[in-house]
Amino acid sequence: MKAIYGLIGYPLSHSSSKGYFNKKFKSEGLDAEYINFEIPTIREFNALIAANPNLQGMNVTIPYKEQVIKYLDELDEATQEVGAVNVIKFIRTQNGLKLKGYNSDIVGFSDSIEPMLKEYHQKALILGSGGAAKAIAYALRKLGVTPTYVSRKPMKGQLAYSDLNRKVMQDYLVIVNATPVGMYPKVDEAPDIPYNELTSRHLLYDLLYNPEVTKFLQQGKERGTIIKNGLEMLLLQAFEAWKIWKI
Repeated sequence: MKAIYGLIGYPLSHSSSKGYFNKKFKSEGLDAEYINFEIPTIREFNALIAANPNLQGMNVTIPYKEQVIKYLDELDEATQEVGAVNVIKFIRTQNGLKLKGYNSDIVGFSDSIEPMLKEYHQKALILGSGGAAKAIAYALRKLGVTPTYVSRKPMKGQLAYSDLNRKVMQDYLVIVNATPVGMYPKVDEAPDIPYNELTSRHLLYDLLYNPEVTKFLQQGKERGTIIKNGLEMLLLQAFEAWKIWKI
């Protein structure tokens, strides 16, 4: 029986995971297929699992990285602390099916950004406060960088976009876009930050990779800022998912 792996989220037109994994399966000579499961509500999760008895593993993307947790049996230690899941391992035993959640975004982001960090990169602004942002914050803390969330509806300890004045921009030299703002097809959009305050000491990292250079990154590039998109992170987290599934 062909092993099935897949991705849940909504929408999924932006995702390249299906192509990556199916190419990987073919190159490894594995009888497996990766399928996009675009579900409009997380309430369809259990029915999806029941309808696909040969599922062996899944990825999770927006908006379900946090919502899916209540459907899982267990989380690994780091994922439990983060509170967001993007990899599910299916563990089948004589006692039935157990679903364990992991977060490969932590490894993917950490391994991607670490070589770019300088000694003066002590503080980071994370634009957004969803599941991806939580993994980014965890990874940055492990790298010795203090993260602060920036949100349209800030909670205690978070900043609003209107708080990003010159002093804040001088203090926080790493800025990570963990929102979908600027993703194809809305390529003319960018997070509302004071780009005129960017310097060559700043590092802009966008989790988006389509387009290759988002408007967010372009604004930094024009000011001599270090920039990087999320493609390498995507590939690194996908490889980590492969290791978690132990295919």
